[in-house]
Amino acid sequence: MNKRKIINDPVYGFITISSDLLFDLVEHPYFQRLRRIKQLGLAEVVYPGALHTRFHHALGAMHLMSQALKVLQDKGHLIWEAELEAAQAAILLHDLGHGPFSHVLESVLMPGVAHESMTLALMKDINRQMHGRLDVAIQMFEGTYPRKFFHQMISSQLDMDRMDYLNRDSFYTGVIEGSIGADRLIKMLDVVQDQLVVEEKGLLSIENFLHARRLMYWQVYLHKTLLSAQAMLTQLLYRARELAEQGDTLFATPDFSIFLHNKFTLEDFIRNPELLGSFNRLDDHDVWASVKGWSAHGDFVLSTLSKMLLERKLFKISFYEEQPDDEILKPLREDLLNAGLSEKEASYFIITGETTNYAYEKEQDPICVKMKNDELLDIADASDIPTIEALTKIVRKYYVCWGKNVSLRQ
Repeated sequence: MNKRKIINDPVYGFITISSDLLFDLVEHPYFQRLRRIKQLGLAEVVYPGALHTRFHHALGAMHLMSQALKVLQDKGHLIWEAELEAAQAAILLHDLGHGPFSHVLESVLMPGVAHESMTLALMKDINRQMHGRLDVAIQMFEGTYPRKFFHQMISSQLDMDRMDYLNRDSFYTGVIEGSIGADRLIKMLDVVQDQLVVEEKGLLSIENFLHARRLMYWQVYLHKTLLSAQAMLTQLLYRARELAEQGDTLFATPDFSIFLHNKFTLEDFIRNPELLGSFNRLDDHDVWASVKGWSAHGDFVLSTLSKMLLERKLFKISFYEEQPDDEILKPLREDLLNAGLSEKEASYFIITGETTNYAYEKEQDPICVKMKNDELLDIADASDIPTIEALTKIVRKYYVCWGKNVSLRQ
């Protein structure tokens, strides 16, 4: 069987699957599940075109990895064929651990189990099935491979993951400010002292990349309407879980039901391959099917939140510079109580939260620039544009979401 395939991608054109191993990974059920998980979760409530999946994104990140590795080879860096394949495999699988709606579901159904840890558990399970063919890829993903720059290409502030999701999310949402010119940025990459760096002539490309990331967070990832929808889904799942713990038999697919009725630790997944299988059978469709079923449930909170989410009747949301106090929250709570809700019911229709946005973490994970005199400088020090330093500052906003016009008297 010919396993060298090309895939037509709307962002980059043709993407090449260049080896038998990469083909086998794309064909694996763990990877195919990503077709059924949207990259941006509920973002379609704001941007109707944001229907792309983590499957698209993973293939795009693999494509950028292959381009970047070729650039490094052309600059005289020796990269073995096995390393080329392993690095592409690692970035291809880097999102395996995301559940339905990603961080929203993670916080409610699997608290304390980070998606990165789930990704590693799934990679190791595939490696077991493939008799060790992913040994090097796993080392690169974990950061234990001797050549550290490979891990930086998979997970850093200038990795192939970020380059693809900014380009791809910009393309599908239509937010053109997120477009980063990945081709030029990749051509400026180099390796110095086993560290991924950018040549000085790529300074403007990095600055554009960081600005684009900041703008995409405000305009897409932290858009107020998306935050409202995510808060509603979170409250909905909390209520479903509470009812399940009280013994209520909720409509749900078999695998989704397991996670509604139980709490698991990472060790549970590592010890029990069947549980990994249940996780792998979860996708966005499980959640939406359940929400549709719950819209007719007898519980007021569960059915109301389900109907509102299905009909896009979203909570109102307001932002504040400081954490909202009782002066803000009390009138909202009283409106719900006056509409006939109990204190317990009303608590599901008021949510407070906070958002943080910063484009560049200078202290934790610096982007280094190789100057013309071969000196290595942090991007914030190498750039003569003062806004780069400003991008390191954390901007924090607080918000309140509440259900307006929710009433038992409807």
